[in-house]
Amino acid sequence: MRYRSLATRVIAVAAVAGCAAPTNSPSSLSSETVDVRAGDHACVLSSGEARAGTLTFNVTNIGAQVTEFRLQSGDKRIVGEVENIGPSTTRGLVVQLADGKYTAVCKPGIADGAQTPFTVTGSAPRPVDTHGEVVDVVAQYKRYVIAQVDALVPKTQEFADAVKVNDVNRAKALFPLARTGWERIEPVAESVGDIDTKIDAREQDQRPPGGAWTGFHRLEKDLWVDGLQADSPAVADRLVADVRDLQARIAGVELRPAQLADGAKELFDEVAIIKLIGAEDIYSHTDLWDLNANIEGVRAVVAALRPVIDQKDPTLGPLFDAQFGDVQDVLDGERLGDGFRSFKDLSQYDIAKMSITVNALSRSASRLADAVTS
Repeated sequence: MRYRSLATRVIAVAAVAGCAAPTNSPSSLSSETVDVRAGDHACVLSSGEARAGTLTFNVTNIGAQVTEFRLQSGDKRIVGEVENIGPSTTRGLVVQLADGKYTAVCKPGIADGAQTPFTVTGSAPRPVDTHGEVVDVVAQYKRYVIAQVDALVPKTQEFADAVKVNDVNRAKALFPLARTGWERIEPVAESVGDIDTKIDAREQDQRPPGGAWTGFHRLEKDLWVDGLQADSPAVADRLVADVRDLQARIAGVELRPAQLADGAKELFDEVAIIKLIGAEDIYSHTDLWDLNANIEGVRAVVAALRPVIDQKDPTLGPLFDAQFGDVQDVLDGERLGDGFRSFKDLSQYDIAKMSITVNALSRSASRLADAVTS
């Protein structure tokens, strides 16, 4: 569960104790770095203002809960986000920003999170979006995203129809198939308002007060644990409606090379933190289907960025080729028929093999940021 903007970097754990708290007042303008202290009920920035261009947020979690940091535009579109920041941990988020009013949000699970205004002024000295090669890269990936959503809609409808006629076995078989398109482009999809909460919230994920649990994982629990409930058909219809809403809105999502790089790294973070411990599909144990779709999604990002990668960092593309092959070999070893083994049937050795190959790819993905902005 859970596009965020130029590569999410894992930075060394910060020494939090004894640090002086930065202020929220706009100090000197900077187009390089803003430090963020994310508490359980606070979001404190070292500066409330920056110049347009490439900007890095170094986010340190000074609270007791796992948190996330996001930057929203004035229309509440997510232009950059980094998740799963553990206590006393620092993570980096790099974004490319035009002038305008933004909101920084630190969200450790509470409804709207702690919010701080942030202003960007001036114009970027080299707006990468206007370069023909980069425009082509973004357009190629945008076509991939739209194609995945267009495939997601009928698959989700098929899954929902099985739920509505109480065909449990068919619904179970369709569950991981229906999710594939979502998992390939999940970071982009999550930039569309509250779609992620509606479609992919897990039972343990906090929702706004009074918010109903809907989406894939609610139906997953119905199918594998509780049995289909009286409101399961309505939940299935709601899921289809939310996926169609995503389809209607995705064409209007503005993408930048920074988002592609960050989205790739974010997928790896999610694989490492959620998929490789079996914490995504905790009732169906179909996590390997999701993991495979995540890897396919990263492949699409790298394929789109490849002309830029090969020009800026000639060693990175061949490294990706080899590492994708390693991951695929491990995943292929866990195939069962047209799908994958249940995650609960994997041994610790199986999981360790997968973790080694995924983590190697993740380290390479961290270099995408420099490749698209240098």
